[in-house]
Amino acid sequence: MLIKRLYSIFKNTFSDMDNLIAVCQITSTANKEKNFQACKALITNAHKCGAKMIFLPESFDYIEEDKAKSLEMAESLDGSLINNYKSLAKSLDIWLSLGGFHEKFSETKLRNTHLVINNKGEVAETYHKIHLYDVQIPSKNIQAFESNLVESGTEISLPVKTPIGNIGLAICYDMRFSQMAIALAENGADILTYPSAFFFGTGAYHWEILLRARAIETQCYVIAAAQTGNHSSARKSWGHSLVVDPLGTVIAQCSEEPGFVLAPIDLSLIKSIRQSMPLECHRRYDIYPKMISSTLCRTKSIEDFNEFKFGSSIVKGLQVFYQTQLSLAFTNIKCVLPGHVLVAPLRAVEKLTDLSNYEVEDLFLAVQKVQKTIEQVHNTNSSSIVIQDGQHAGQTIKHVHVHIIPRKSGDFLVNDDIYRKLQNEKYCIDPRRSDEEMAQEAKLLRSLF
Repeated sequence: MLIKRLYSIFKNTFSDMDNLIAVCQITSTANKEKNFQACKALITNAHKCGAKMIFLPESFDYIEEDKAKSLEMAESLDGSLINNYKSLAKSLDIWLSLGGFHEKFSETKLRNTHLVINNKGEVAETYHKIHLYDVQIPSKNIQAFESNLVESGTEISLPVKTPIGNIGLAICYDMRFSQMAIALAENGADILTYPSAFFFGTGAYHWEILLRARAIETQCYVIAAAQTGNHSSARKSWGHSLVVDPLGTVIAQCSEEPGFVLAPIDLSLIKSIRQSMPLECHRRYDIYPKMISSTLCRTKSIEDFNEFKFGSSIVKGLQVFYQTQLSLAFTNIKCVLPGHVLVAPLRAVEKLTDLSNYEVEDLFLAVQKVQKTIEQVHNTNSSSIVIQDGQHAGQTIKHVHVHIIPRKSGDFLVNDDIYRKLQNEKYCIDPRRSDEEMAQEAKLLRSLF
């Protein structure tokens, strides 16, 4: 009856139950079965309250201080424990974030693995912790070498698509490295996750402020499920599992007791915040590097990106067929002639003169490459390369961009009529193309780059 009353309360409190999540807090011990039963109870109750995705903390499987015993207890992703969680996710029709699994790696090392299981009971994505806490301060009698037991990961996993949004995976100590958070956001993350077993001693100082900072700088939700309390006589965790919205506001938080807390994820809030404060457009990638190009080891298809800012408009990922570090080429929603495409700098500036030397170089090298390809596709050796630079030149999108239009003999009775048609969209041969049409064209062009 208590669960039914809670569900009724939450249903009235949260208008969008489809994006309701639960963040769990536990006190793991060396007893794996006891830990699983505790997690199962939290997951089952959170599901009854309407949660569509449930988040567990780092070391949800066990915490064992003895290295040899910890190695002995580790399992593979095909082991009985993860299979139990897969079955649970499938039976409840929910998604699970399992935030730090002791994955068997070798005879002397294991991996700290964050995995997402979908509602079909399948592993949707995995991430191996890349930042390991190794520190030695003799004067304070502090010595911790996570690398003695854990093999460091070698790549950042791409954000995984889930019913509540695109989720970027991280683990605990990763939260201290803003570069990783920005890289995940640049690759389309709506939500960042930091499942943790955060040390009690630093929790009061850094836990909340670090997580709020990661939310503010990326304009993402941050979800941090945590271990809490005494795991043994030698180890204690801070607790205070929380959810932070893209403004940096803590919207849900546990205390220090095991349990769970519910929170809604509002993807429209992310969009609104990013429109009102477009950090992505204002980052100076002409001065410092863009994390997207140098951080991720796995290749992401261009079409997997959700969208790009183009002045006050949005370019959908399905339109994009070529990208450099500073520029983007995409299919056009309103074509003057077949093959009419656009190339624009990623940074949103209105005039060509607003670009740095590096951006100008990158932009026109991209234009040159795109022009060659477009001419091959349309069997021609001529193109109109046009920039409408400013309002009185016919610019309607306040984001400098280059039109590339393949030309053939007789496509206009008077050659320069093309410029008049650029300024008057009602004469376009197809005033507004469908997403499917633009996606098919982009797919063909992507294969040529």
